[in-house]
Amino acid sequence: MSFTYEDKPSDSPFVETIWHTRTNRSGHYLATADGNWDILIRKRDRIATVMVCGPTTKATPVPYEEGVETIGIQFKLGVFMPQFLLHTQTDSGTIMPDAMRKSFWLGGSVWQIPDYENVDSFVARLVRADLLVRDPIVAAALQGQSQDISERSVQRRFLRTTGLPQRYIQYIERARQAVALLQQGVPILDTVFQAGYSDQPHMTKALKRLIGQTPAQIARQRQSE
Repeated sequence: MSFTYEDKPSDSPFVETIWHTRTNRSGHYLATADGNWDILIRKRDRIATVMVCGPTTKATPVPYEEGVETIGIQFKLGVFMPQFLLHTQTDSGTIMPDAMRKSFWLGGSVWQIPDYENVDSFVARLVRADLLVRDPIVAAALQGQSQDISERSVQRRFLRTTGLPQRYIQYIERARQAVALLQQGVPILDTVFQAGYSDQPHMTKALKRLIGQTPAQIARQRQSE
């Protein structure tokens, strides 16, 4: 393999998952659409960079270089940094300015770059400094709970805290559900119905855009594995 990958759950209610990779040689992988945003810590030759990456809206080939270690912190939907406008960060990211070799600037302060073992402590410090907050309105809307504010206000808060409209997040989640069904061996036409697509061409178009594969390719991949 060209890289090793591991992930782990987080103790923080703000974090979806924490992951870690090391590359053995250069190559590329296909990143699928993802409504969550991340902090990425990239280390090579004892030089580290920290990047805030917004949500991705389509499947995209991502190159990687030999000898790079990357730590990723994926945050839950509804969690955001007030100083970043995520709707301007979709399919892109912002590199944090270096302070010293093992630290960076964020929110007007110097922060020590975390390693894979102490990410939860790093996140907890961000929360205490009010650099990382959670919007309860968005969290409730994601669970289908009724709101005491207008639908327009809910959608504005979605765009502010996730960078994407709520309908696009649902679009991504439906595609992920379809992939999970296909990987379980559910026939394509049954997957169309169970995932809520209007017809097979509708599902094929969505999966090609968001996942980078057609339903038939996903089903064949499962069979070969």
